[in-house]
Amino acid sequence: MSTEDLKTLRLQLIVFSITRTLINTGFRLIYPFLPAIARGLGVDVRSITLAITARSTLGVAAPFIGSLGDSIGRKRSMLLGLLTFSVGYVIVIVWPTYPSLFIALILGALGKIIFDPSMQAYLGDRTSYQQRGRAIAITELGWSSASLIGLPLVGWLIARSNWAAPFPLLGIFTLGMAIWLLGLLPADEAPRRDRPSFTTTAGNIIKHPSALAALTIALLISVSNESVNIIYGLWLENSFGLQVAALGAASAVIGLAELGGEGLVAGITDRLGKRRAVISGTLAIAATCLLLPQVATTTAGALVGLFLFYFSFEFTFVSLIPMMTELVPSARATLLASNLAASAFGRGLGAFIGPYLFEYSLFANTIFSAAVAVLALVVLILGVREDS
Repeated sequence: MSTEDLKTLRLQLIVFSITRTLINTGFRLIYPFLPAIARGLGVDVRSITLAITARSTLGVAAPFIGSLGDSIGRKRSMLLGLLTFSVGYVIVIVWPTYPSLFIALILGALGKIIFDPSMQAYLGDRTSYQQRGRAIAITELGWSSASLIGLPLVGWLIARSNWAAPFPLLGIFTLGMAIWLLGLLPADEAPRRDRPSFTTTAGNIIKHPSALAALTIALLISVSNESVNIIYGLWLENSFGLQVAALGAASAVIGLAELGGEGLVAGITDRLGKRRAVISGTLAIAATCLLLPQVATTTAGALVGLFLFYFSFEFTFVSLIPMMTELVPSARATLLASNLAASAFGRGLGAFIGPYLFEYSLFANTIFSAAVAVLALVVLILGVREDS
């Protein structure tokens, strides 16, 4: 790669990271500000959760939707995803009602499902496998930045205006990023008649045992994470009497843990090797699950334990993405979109199981989480045999 190409790639990574911060802020804002949005709309919280549930069901279609990056080209797909997100969020300022919120959440999630796999596939095309972990990790900073920067700004806007204020701004800024990427990214190849269909790319994945194993791992570590994630707020409140402000501080700790995990991927995953990094991370998830009840005898200990738990998960999941990019190069976008679906399904399972386990104790959640992580480790060792 020439010096000029390297400079261009670095700028693209910065733009990707900013873009994903905007998208992920839009995706995550519904959770902490759910009560304020419900009050502003004059509806009950259950109405908002219905919209969240509808959004989550899109994950089932992620392999098909996200495969656009393989079928129509990386750049076209990325721009389509950003335009879809932008339209959905700008609608709210024109029509600030519950139906517009519903549409915004659906179109926002649809835009994310189209954009993310195409962007990751683009990086798979443009970076060597030996440096891909760092490239992917830089773009994943958009996840933790949403928590540390985006959500506090959203809260500031809602407090000084109304529930709808952040939506058009996110839509307009995302449109601006689409215009920037339009000029920054190279044109896709001219459409070919033999461009792979979804049936073809999905078939290539199904025939690849390592790809199926990697998707299973994504599902399992998502189950492991969500079975604790779903109850940590309730646990902190019940055990230590933490109120809303303190729970917000706990969320900041999680954001810092996510940032640290992404930073560690950028620093060592390429040198360590993707497969070994995922093995190390999965072991760390299991270990921190077992450690959490032991250190959580005080509020400070609980926050340290949660930091380690989220840190290990973020390191593992982000390390898994560059490993996936090389498993089926002919179906990169489809496989990465399938990864979104597997993760969403795993989170759904974890969210369903976690509260039932918590009726016994936190220990039940962490033992279950550790056991699922160990199962993911077995699948990884036996099923994924390549680390090119």
